[in-house]
Amino acid sequence: MANPVIRIATLGITLGMAVMIISVMVVTGFRNEITAKVIGFGAHIRINNFDSNNSYEEIPIAANAPFVSKLKKNPNVKHIQIYATKAGIVKTNEEIQGIVLKGVDKKYDWTFFKDKLVSGKIPELNDSNEFNEVLISKKTANQLQLKAGDDMIVYFIQQPPRIRKFKITGVYSTGLDEFDNLYAFCNIDIIRKLNNWDKTQAGGYEILIRDLNKLDQVNDEIYKSAGFEFYTQSIREQYPQLFHWLDLQNINVIIIIGLILLIAGISMISTLLILILENTAMIGMLKALGAGDRSIRKIFIYIAVPVIGTGIIAGNILGIGLCLLQWKFGLVTLPQESYYVSTVPVNFSIPHLILLNAGTILACILILIGPSAVISRISPSKVMRFD
Repeated sequence: MANPVIRIATLGITLGMAVMIISVMVVTGFRNEITAKVIGFGAHIRINNFDSNNSYEEIPIAANAPFVSKLKKNPNVKHIQIYATKAGIVKTNEEIQGIVLKGVDKKYDWTFFKDKLVSGKIPELNDSNEFNEVLISKKTANQLQLKAGDDMIVYFIQQPPRIRKFKITGVYSTGLDEFDNLYAFCNIDIIRKLNNWDKTQAGGYEILIRDLNKLDQVNDEIYKSAGFEFYTQSIREQYPQLFHWLDLQNINVIIIIGLILLIAGISMISTLLILILENTAMIGMLKALGAGDRSIRKIFIYIAVPVIGTGIIAGNILGIGLCLLQWKFGLVTLPQESYYVSTVPVNFSIPHLILLNAGTILACILILIGPSAVISRISPSKVMRFD
């Protein structure tokens, strides 16, 4: 391994492998983080009245619709919760801002928001219409100069107009500005009272599923269970631009991996050709002694395989090590307003690592077959005469 050519080839494979691992871990981590945030606001699938037209002022549906019992029996469905939204205007002495109140009940899954809580606590949801606790975003709190414990006055433009005082119990921050600027969370009974609904009505259902990879399949199953009078919409259908942008990141990774494999392949081809040219005399002598082309090719491939193995192992150590440092300490930061995350996220996926390593090994071995065929063109008589 003292040959400089071999060292350079090993270094090239090491760096290439590390870059591929980091690329895959960062992009999958980024995708998972953004997807989790969007799902945290809107669940995997929503069911609404077909005539609601994605409005924040929904047409009510039954809060105990017959299809709910069918959905609970679906093994792919993890959780079902009701909600209702209503647009309003928050006014303080200095500022005014539009807001969307999302009303939920005590069955609402707060797991996501508990992790994103900046101050205060999650609202306590009970059966009292007078219980006016609200959770607002840090963005809204900063813009309106409010904090946990303050009162918040919301004006609702309807006939007749309504005014409601809320008590801010908590402040959250997710980094998704387009959502943080919009949503506040309260008891669904408040929305019902404002809309003159009774307790058997809701704006819609949110469905959490067990496996995101089955999103389209489960969406179709829910549509069939709910019936044609209801509108079912997956999170991908609600925010197509965002998920299209995330899909483009996957294409970028594929391009990066392809380019790195190409560079690594050229490096291995160059290394093997140089080794063959440096040992032309030895090849000629072995042929003169009766060695076949296949046997000689195996010798050079056996020399190259440890180079590949060493480079891949070192690349794994370097790539995974750097990702661990980023995961633990968040060394590389991002502007949250543009990328929705404050630090570069990483996702440690064993299947991705296995596929990446197996694909790299296979690609390198296949690449070696071509240049090793040069050995068959070396003539013992010409080599001996040249020497």
